[in-house]
Amino acid sequence: MEGNNRKQLLQSIETEAKNYFEDASGCHDWSHVERVRALALRIGEAEGADPFVLEAAALLHDVSRPEEMKQGGGFCHAEHGAEEAGKILSRYGCSEEFMTRVAHCIRTHRKRGKNIPKTIEAKIIFDADKLDALGAIGIGRAFLFAGMVSKKLYSGKEAEQVAAGKDLGYTDDDTALLEYEMHLKPIKDKMLTDTGRQIAEERVAFMEDFFDRFRKEIDGAM
Repeated sequence: MEGNNRKQLLQSIETEAKNYFEDASGCHDWSHVERVRALALRIGEAEGADPFVLEAAALLHDVSRPEEMKQGGGFCHAEHGAEEAGKILSRYGCSEEFMTRVAHCIRTHRKRGKNIPKTIEAKIIFDADKLDALGAIGIGRAFLFAGMVSKKLYSGKEAEQVAAGKDLGYTDDDTALLEYEMHLKPIKDKMLTDTGRQIAEERVAFMEDFFDRFRKEIDGAM
């Protein structure tokens, strides 16, 4: 597909994808998609990946996420999203090979998913999606999510909860600080590309500085 046709197709995909996010939560709204796209293209340039596949997959990777959240789970948004993306792309006469490559990126982008990213593009989409939970954006999203589900900033029990290793997400014992300790900090060790790993390490270092000060302010030390 030539450059102008690719650009037109991506614009059409973006227009359709946006419709899925009209009532999305702040943690997984359209701005998340835009950030994942920017990160994916940045990593893809460094890793020598196909930018056409990357951009299409980034735009479509979370089309089923808002509905999954509304239903409180019950289905895998990555699996369902890959199918939905196929329907969208088929309307534009995309090749089977292209649709398969994009669908693989979407199907394998979940942290807890059973599907493993095998292509460089899928690995990059995985990394870009996880990186959006780190750094300054990651801190903002952690506190935004805590506010959305009426959780606390901190409880003072985070250290013992982390030591116990029990996932308390979505329970009354969950806090923004615990989310960082249990789920966000370890993300850097799950990166699949060298470029993603470098970005993750920088972002986690920023978060560590922030939460070190956060704990000191809790104790009145600063």
